[in-house]
Amino acid sequence: MTSQPIAIVTGGAGFIGSHMVDLLLRRGYRVRVIDNLVGGREQNLAQHLGNPDFSFAPSDILDYKPGNPLFDGVDFVFHFAGIGDIVPSIEQPADYMSTNVQGTVHILECARRARVRKFVYAASSSCYGLAATPTREDHPIAPQYPYALSKFQGEQAVFHWQQVYRLPVNSVRIFNAFGTRSRTSGAYGAVFGVFLKQKLAGRPFTVVGDGTQSRDFLYVTDIAEAFLLAAETDKSGEVWNVGAGNPQPVNKLVELLGGPVVYIPKRPGEPDCTFADISKITRDLGWKPKVSFEDGVARVVAEIDYWRDAPLWDPASIAQATAGWFHALAAKGQS
Repeated sequence: MTSQPIAIVTGGAGFIGSHMVDLLLRRGYRVRVIDNLVGGREQNLAQHLGNPDFSFAPSDILDYKPGNPLFDGVDFVFHFAGIGDIVPSIEQPADYMSTNVQGTVHILECARRARVRKFVYAASSSCYGLAATPTREDHPIAPQYPYALSKFQGEQAVFHWQQVYRLPVNSVRIFNAFGTRSRTSGAYGAVFGVFLKQKLAGRPFTVVGDGTQSRDFLYVTDIAEAFLLAAETDKSGEVWNVGAGNPQPVNKLVELLGGPVVYIPKRPGEPDCTFADISKITRDLGWKPKVSFEDGVARVVAEIDYWRDAPLWDPASIAQATAGWFHALAAKGQS
């Protein structure tokens, strides 16, 4: 490795990707960002403008071909780019397969031609479906909706490129990421973005089901640390779960945020609990989460104005946005 390694971060203007950029620059990397700004925001990278070790020009992963000069001399590729909103995948499956699978293949081909040292893929714990908990990496794969399928097929492509082309790869399956800069897109999405806008507007939190369902929330800076370890290790061909290993009920989040609640129907195809078994990544890489759930929520609330321009959701608009979801998955969920 050169004295100053070079990394590409796809989706680097997005939620997790921008925190990855922060960490890499702090650790002395030169960083090149790929992001089409559909889900990401330029303001997430504003602090790095003028840094000679940082470069960014808006672009789409589907536009990249082998031999693209952006990949010249690159040591590591961190692949976060993709469509991350889950609910719309029911209505737009082809878009998800194109971006999350074929987009991954485009970046894999560029990385292969450039002979990068390691390709690290941001996978999703949604591949496990309605999983037994705590969930280990060898749990059966059972995607319940197109987003989950597209992320898993992207992961399969990553390992196929190692098998066939000997491209060194690792995959990190993210459970429930939260933190500053999470998505503010127009799609109905992750609970934090929905709740933070509702808090700003003084509206009730729309809690799915009875709020006792729990999620393995992990703060975003801990995720970035895990990805850096997954790149710098000599190991390749590995899958690791990253979560806090400490599921929190949605009602606990509501309690920490503070405010009234309105309950909406539970969505089929979604687990009552996500719970990462993180013993493998702890054993292999020495990684452990550092930021508590309470501290993470406090950090997010301290920057709540970030979500001021996010869409405001209420029971009626959520019902409209999830109608296709219920139509497609309700019968399956009752079987």
